[in-house]
Amino acid sequence: MAVRVVIVGQGLVATHFAVGLERIKAGELEPYGVPLARYKLPYRIEDLEIVGSYDVDEEKVGRSVYEVARRLVGDILPVPETLKEIVVRRGIHLGSMVGLPFKVKGLEEELGSTKAAIERLVDEFKEMRPDVVINAATTEPARAFNSVDALLEAIERDDRDRLSASHAYAYAAYLYAKETGRKVVFVNVIPSPLARDDAIVALYEKAASLVLGDDGATGATPLTADLLEHMAERNRYVLSIAQFNIGGNTDFLALTVPERNKMKEETKSSVVKDILGYDAPHYIKPTGYLEPLGDKKFVSMHIWWKTFNGLEDELVVNMRINDSPALAGLLVDLARIGKALLDRDVKGTAYPVNAFFMKDPGPRGSRNKARIRAYYDMLQYLRELGVIEES
Repeated sequence: MAVRVVIVGQGLVATHFAVGLERIKAGELEPYGVPLARYKLPYRIEDLEIVGSYDVDEEKVGRSVYEVARRLVGDILPVPETLKEIVVRRGIHLGSMVGLPFKVKGLEEELGSTKAAIERLVDEFKEMRPDVVINAATTEPARAFNSVDALLEAIERDDRDRLSASHAYAYAAYLYAKETGRKVVFVNVIPSPLARDDAIVALYEKAASLVLGDDGATGATPLTADLLEHMAERNRYVLSIAQFNIGGNTDFLALTVPERNKMKEETKSSVVKDILGYDAPHYIKPTGYLEPLGDKKFVSMHIWWKTFNGLEDELVVNMRINDSPALAGLLVDLARIGKALLDRDVKGTAYPVNAFFMKDPGPRGSRNKARIRAYYDMLQYLRELGVIEES
């Protein structure tokens, strides 16, 4: 049985997801980078079917995902021709790309209001019948509502300063589920607070649906979390932590805007106190944009701690990471797990899944965990629900 997927934000992450998924389905690739690929889940990777895509970049809207992929990754990867069948539709903007060097136009501008844009999305979702909507758009400034009434009022008043594109998409997916009775999973792998927003979680509970998020954890953040767990388990006192990332893709370009950088910094820094139990002095943030680095970001980390007899040790890590493929591989599992959880009547959000896959896991107030602990806790959770079948 197919798991029907709609993508929001046809950038590098979504493009690597689409290209990699089709290549795995064609037997060209092993599913490396898909965490649960070696476990038997109710849905196979081959069951995932991309049925729609949204963006606001005029260079992408109206083109096929194949054309977009050829432009973005065609110089380094073969692009499957099956992606010619998916056309990028116009999505909601709400200022999510302001300050970036792209010509953009959102549905709310075309139709005159955010409410009308959301209604258009709902109609299109009804046509495409997604089981999963994945939000992989560029990092945007966004704040939680934590009140359904406040969210509805912002939509009714067309408050474009208060609303984020992510909230509009999440609300449209909720309405689609409510009006059709088709449960839906909204996977949020950008920092916008959705799984951490009481309003969104409450709406998804009402529609027997699920929101997973927030901000997909790849590269440096899960490694930092596991190293801090190592320190905590051995009762070493951490004196300071420095971790920074520099990259040359669109998301790093977006993070040159202070409001966007602040969103990312908040999700990356939450790990320290949650794991250590105290707020060690730290500098953990995306630090800069350097175009020649492209999608292969540079990461550097320094951890300094006290050990037995009052002596001090230090750890220094440097690495280069293909940023977008690392996150794209997680989407393969998040779509399959999300749909399997829906089948088992899990609704609202699912902390055990969020704790492994996300930098700032919902629901609001949840603690970060070392990813090694979160991984085994998630496996146990999925086994208890029958999502992972024992061999």
